[in-house]
Amino acid sequence: MPDAPLTQAHTPQVAPRPSACPGLWRIVSARDGGICRIKLAGGLLLADQADAVATAAERFASGVIEATNRGNLQIRGIGSDHQGLVEALLAAGLGPRDAAGDDVRNLMLSPLAGRDPAMLLDARPLAGQILDLLEGTPRFHQLSAKFAVQLDAGERLAMLEHPHDLWLSALPLEQQAWLAFGLAGCPADGQVLGAVPLEQGLMLVRAVLERFLDLATPAQSRMRQLLEVCSPSDFIDGLGLVIRRDAAVLGWRREAYDAPWLGVLPQAQGLALGVAPPQGRLTPTMLRGAARVARELGDGSLRLSPWQSLVLTNIQAQAVAQAQAALSDLGLLCHAHEPLARISACTGSSGCAKALGETKADAATLAALLGPGAPGSVHLSGCPRSCAVAHVAPATLLARSPGRYDLYLRDARQPGFGALRATDLTLNEAGAMLDLPTEHLDD
Repeated sequence: MPDAPLTQAHTPQVAPRPSACPGLWRIVSARDGGICRIKLAGGLLLADQADAVATAAERFASGVIEATNRGNLQIRGIGSDHQGLVEALLAAGLGPRDAAGDDVRNLMLSPLAGRDPAMLLDARPLAGQILDLLEGTPRFHQLSAKFAVQLDAGERLAMLEHPHDLWLSALPLEQQAWLAFGLAGCPADGQVLGAVPLEQGLMLVRAVLERFLDLATPAQSRMRQLLEVCSPSDFIDGLGLVIRRDAAVLGWRREAYDAPWLGVLPQAQGLALGVAPPQGRLTPTMLRGAARVARELGDGSLRLSPWQSLVLTNIQAQAVAQAQAALSDLGLLCHAHEPLARISACTGSSGCAKALGETKADAATLAALLGPGAPGSVHLSGCPRSCAVAHVAPATLLARSPGRYDLYLRDARQPGFGALRATDLTLNEAGAMLDLPTEHLDD
């Protein structure tokens, strides 16, 4: 059986607060129509809910559904019947108990939380408690819609590079489970600030959020902004908790696995399948088809991942080939060697007024010019905001005019996209420069 959703919904009579970020109730205008963001508890989407999203996208919008880089879904091209769309999604259990709690449901887990063979603990019980805390505490509804928390349980399949305002990572100490944590960063950056026993994890999250709201000004909506005027050590000293900060904690580094996110994925029991819609965009037919495969050959659920992909869990070994064939027939990418699997792109100028290039179409053109390589190695961005990817990609093509891009290669010594390697490239020129072994892009 699939996991139950971590929260249950009912229709609230509360207007969403003002924000530039889309939410379930707050439909934000874009060049191609309205955008509604559906935040999924732990990335979990039941098959029936997937069908409801597909139907809502057809009935109330243009049929464009996007997987986001934080494990959520967006419906684009929404028409005038906002209330009808919202009511359809709420009826499928895709909202929180209270409209005011929608914005703060920003908790990232591994798409294989509770199932990954390398996990040190099952993150789902604590994740449910954190989501209840965020949704059920009126003061925490003041947090920015972008304020985000990550709970990492040591899984092989884990996004370790996305920055979070607070991150927690499982740490074994003296045969007990602890949670190392950091602020305004990610597990990959190595900036561990302390640790608490696992049973104090919820207490730590509450204390961090309360202290942030105590100290932050209205202009300091993110942790990184607060830490510009308050040192991490001063912040921690005021939490009112006993924080372990010895060498065993501060010197610990999260082990990073070179784990694929497409194809057959190992579980503690059984197998999972990772598949991706090209450039993160699902059609209603794709989403319904994936839900059908999950019902017939899996456990009836999908998990959205921070790679803008889907994970189908509990697939029997003898059904893997059948499932992959069905998913591939839908147009989903099932293998890392597929050219489009290594390219991501923002919405582009057809949907966003800030974009200087039609990045989605250009990404499809570029994919045909590239040889085989690692997935997710190139990102096309229509403007410097670099939407659709939360971390710096190994290679970024930044649009400067339609069909022309500047090429940056990631460089830890330089901020932003990294080192500028070439300017005003055509797609053919960019393809020639990028058709290199992946290790060259990472230099």
